[in-house]
Amino acid sequence: MSDKIIENNQVTIMGQIASGFTFSHTVFGEGFYMVDVLVRRLSSSKDRIPLMISERLLDVTQDYTGEFIMASGQFRSYNRHEEQKNRLILSVFVREISFIDEEPDGAKTNTILLDGYICKLPVYRKTPLGREIADLLLAVNRPYGKSDYIPCICWGRNARFAASFEVGEHVQVLGRIQSREYVKRLSETESEKRTAYEVSVSKLECMDD
Repeated sequence: MSDKIIENNQVTIMGQIASGFTFSHTVFGEGFYMVDVLVRRLSSSKDRIPLMISERLLDVTQDYTGEFIMASGQFRSYNRHEEQKNRLILSVFVREISFIDEEPDGAKTNTILLDGYICKLPVYRKTPLGREIADLLLAVNRPYGKSDYIPCICWGRNARFAASFEVGEHVQVLGRIQSREYVKRLSETESEKRTAYEVSVSKLECMDD
């Protein structure tokens, strides 16, 4: 696997483990498990971010709830088929993980760099208070012909800039992963609370191919 491919999708987060491990899948005899981590924002709120971890990196039979960790890897997506539709599932695929005493003051607890291609036209809008927002969907290449599809949200002048992007345009974004709860209506009488994940963009750049 070339370093170039890994460099186009880099995540580092620090946070507190907030769940036990749940089994996800096995690849060539290696088991992968999901665990949630609470990552502090600059405000007092926290993002709840799912990590996918190999059983070879950590003893997944242990309960580490409450422990602080630093993890680095890639933000990945896959399509899960449910309710006659595909649902985009996102998580941080962990390559390295270590335990830390606690989050160091002033440390960047949540950073992501993505280098990819616009795969649908940006959606630009304004909030009732006049704040400008643009939603992007970025295709980030993996080895072996695969890609991850990462939703990104831009604000203010970044949103104005992003609104002009064409499909296929090569861009690089720097930001943070954020979680957002919403209610999904399943029928007239049923609804459920779900969590969406996206990259909140702080820097945005067009790349000249």
